[in-house]
Amino acid sequence: MAVKSDRMEARVSPEERDRIERAASTAGISVSAFMVSAAVERADQIMAEATTTTVPADYFDDLLAALDQPERAPRLAKAAERTRRQRRITAR
Repeated sequence: MAVKSDRMEARVSPEERDRIERAASTAGISVSAFMVSAAVERADQIMAEATTTTVPADYFDDLLAALDQPERAPRLAKAAERTRRQRRITAR
């Protein structure tokens, strides 16, 4: 476990403090551990939402179908053909 050396503070109302203390007591952990756990869990949720793209299943299926049937790229095909005809390694 990492050494905990940083400190954070928060201002709460008396009602919020009471709710937090009761919840921590019910969970059987310290108020500090409860607050850190809750904050880290919420931070993970927010970061997951910010870094995950969700699309409807039919959109995803259409995307995969489009990738399986790429459009023709005649200039790219000509470049590939030209490269195949050229020798890349020459004998000395």
